[in-house]
Amino acid sequence: MTAYTSDELNAIASAPMTVGMAVAIADMGIISSAIEAVALTKEIVGAGKKYPNNSIVQAVFSEAVLASGKIQRKKPDFRPEDIESGAFVTKAIAAVDLALAAIGDKATPTEITEFKQFVYDCAEAVASAAGSGLFGSGDPKISPAEASALAKIKAGLSI
Repeated sequence: MTAYTSDELNAIASAPMTVGMAVAIADMGIISSAIEAVALTKEIVGAGKKYPNNSIVQAVFSEAVLASGKIQRKKPDFRPEDIESGAFVTKAIAAVDLALAAIGDKATPTEITEFKQFVYDCAEAVASAAGSGLFGSGDPKISPAEASALAKIKAGLSI
């Protein structure tokens, strides 16, 4: 397995969390935010099984690594003005860029592509988790604000 420094592992770990949170705050609601947090957690916890041959994912999101608690996944820092201005998506893309810089040439192009897809899947899972209406059960599941955030994230990931 590829050796990453602690800072590199933390940068890689923060990318899907930050992207997921960026989509969640694009269209916040009390119940929907809780549902979206669960969806993000499921994506992150399931990454090791979904990408068993990806050295990036295995280094950060395998069951053993997640259970060890060695990697500190910090909640992204978004301020109210970030929400109003839309800067949260820019911050999320910057977190992805930091993760990709941490990966550098320690992974194959295929692994990097899979990692980018995993990060986008986290964002998409959050956007699709809850809709409008009572308890987030209504349609559409993806609001216009979330769709806009997803489009910017997809462009930022170059996928």
